[in-house]
Amino acid sequence: METNPLTGEPVEVMWVKGSGGDIGTLTKKGCANLYVERLHALKSRYRGLAFEDEMVGLFDHCLFDPKCAAPSIDTPLHGLLPYKHIDHLHPDALIAIAASRDGEAIMHQIWGDKMAWIPWQRPGFDLGLKLEAAIQKNPNLRGIILGGHGLFTWGDTSYESYMNTLEVIEQASEFLHANFGKKRPVFGGQVLENTDADSRKKQAAALMPVLRGLASGHRQMIGHFTDDERVLEFVNSNDLPRLARLGTSCPDHFLRTKIRPLVLDPAQLAGEGSIAYLEKAFEEYRADYTAYYERCKHDNSPAIRDPNPVVLLWPAVGMFTFAKDKQTARVAAEFYTNAINVMKGAEAVSDYVGLPEQEAFDIEYWLLEEAKLQRMPKPKPLSGKIALITGSAGGIGKAIAKKFLAEGAVVVINDNDADRLAGAKEEFLKQYGKDAYAADQLDVTKVDTISATFDTATLAFGGVDIVVNCAGLSISKPIEEHTEADWDLLYDVLVKGQFLVTQKAVEVMRKQKLGGDVLNIVSKNALVSGPNNAGYGSAKAAQLHLSRLNAAELGKDHIRVNVVNPDAVISDSKIWAGAWAEGRAKAYGITVAELPAYYAKRTLLNEIILPDDIANACLAFTNGLLAKSTGNVLNVDGGVAMAFVR
Repeated sequence: METNPLTGEPVEVMWVKGSGGDIGTLTKKGCANLYVERLHALKSRYRGLAFEDEMVGLFDHCLFDPKCAAPSIDTPLHGLLPYKHIDHLHPDALIAIAASRDGEAIMHQIWGDKMAWIPWQRPGFDLGLKLEAAIQKNPNLRGIILGGHGLFTWGDTSYESYMNTLEVIEQASEFLHANFGKKRPVFGGQVLENTDADSRKKQAAALMPVLRGLASGHRQMIGHFTDDERVLEFVNSNDLPRLARLGTSCPDHFLRTKIRPLVLDPAQLAGEGSIAYLEKAFEEYRADYTAYYERCKHDNSPAIRDPNPVVLLWPAVGMFTFAKDKQTARVAAEFYTNAINVMKGAEAVSDYVGLPEQEAFDIEYWLLEEAKLQRMPKPKPLSGKIALITGSAGGIGKAIAKKFLAEGAVVVINDNDADRLAGAKEEFLKQYGKDAYAADQLDVTKVDTISATFDTATLAFGGVDIVVNCAGLSISKPIEEHTEADWDLLYDVLVKGQFLVTQKAVEVMRKQKLGGDVLNIVSKNALVSGPNNAGYGSAKAAQLHLSRLNAAELGKDHIRVNVVNPDAVISDSKIWAGAWAEGRAKAYGITVAELPAYYAKRTLLNEIILPDDIANACLAFTNGLLAKSTGNVLNVDGGVAMAFVR
């Protein structure tokens, strides 16, 4: 009960999850709130199934607080029921019964006349009226199953509704479990044996960039891989081809997964013709999806959307999903795992039944769903991009990673310092969430750690689009004090490290066939001769020329190679925390504390250079504005005339 702001009288208001909301993170702000009396008054305005969509606009006239979340299409399914607390969920065990050929009979077998069954129909005002009629016919119901869709349960208090919901789900789950393997082996029995987890991940990491490239024909995608045991049980089974073709049942599943997955043939992936096979498989999937669209479209249907698969199943290995961002790709995998659970349960007690094709299309291309998609914000410049920045647990590298995240990319942070990396992981998790980044310990002088980190990138996100060679160190000594070990360390980290990381990046980028960016963080010392700097300065010069050589070689792959030359970036830098700062101060005859001001005064702009300044330069090279630039050098040093390239 709330107070009507116009009359001051008490009035009944319904709070219900808003359109597009997530129960897992739901707060009061995520709810729509509507006058119950006004919702019931809409019955006199309802003109029938052909006019369902116009009712959604009328919900706005029922709002108690116009600043609340937008009401969803499920609003009347709640609002026309007489109970104080109502749950509408899509638990796997209930959908397994709802998607069974004998679902209604099974429902009565479990609950007798305490549950009602409403055959499948698209959510809307008419379905709300049917729910209301079912309650009026049998006031003793504890719940209603919507065929192919989900569950409604209720109670007089929140706790009572909660316990009723849990009990119904548990009873359905127990019934299914009692029948697993009784009628026939689960999914018709296993036709393939599982390989070990390391082998699965190795195979997945090798193939995922190829799949990502093929899935990105419409827009650049981010991937997700899982070899969850429930997925493996399904993909290794005899029934995989039949059930995968039937498609998912619950609308909340297939809106995120498409109606059916692409099932890969392991035999075709084992030989030299695997790439040709995959190209053909994707082509056939697109053609099949296009034919589905053409068969089912209406005169006013939205234009066909991306025809590429969202879900790909590889027997003996696992499941890949691709979407516009990591969270959407991960959720698609979770929903298809739910769909697997549903098929397993339905097949245990009856026969699984997918939604009729036309019904699925009418949900997928619903004008209300299209309007929701059109309201979504435009992608950020780096949306769909995967960036791996070496040495990104601090300093310039961390600033670049944060800048790329802010512009829509996902990032792979790494460092050779385990403690520093652990601190960065904790910071990134707290600030950006688990879907924004992956992390690995990386030593750029060791090929095995480079390969492992790129495998982390491909398994987490599908590949790599931007590689920033930022890891480095500095040694400042007069020539007579410079040791062979100093020289080797500088060249191993700065030159060989840049080469090895770039080499692995090119291997992944060529698999994707999406082009890419390699950015090398070099230094003004690559161009300027300074005192006590023979090893560091010459290694930086080698980095710069290696960048030119790589740019010349990789243009044919549409891989751009560019250089950012910083100078005197002291903030949050491991380099400046060590002997380098003391060496530079000694060379210039000043104290370490005087270095920032000294460096600023010697620039044309009289500016101190910060990590964010370097990150902005990296963004300029990768955000699309300089897409036709390669082999370039961008100085970010406040203006040092001796470092002018031309």
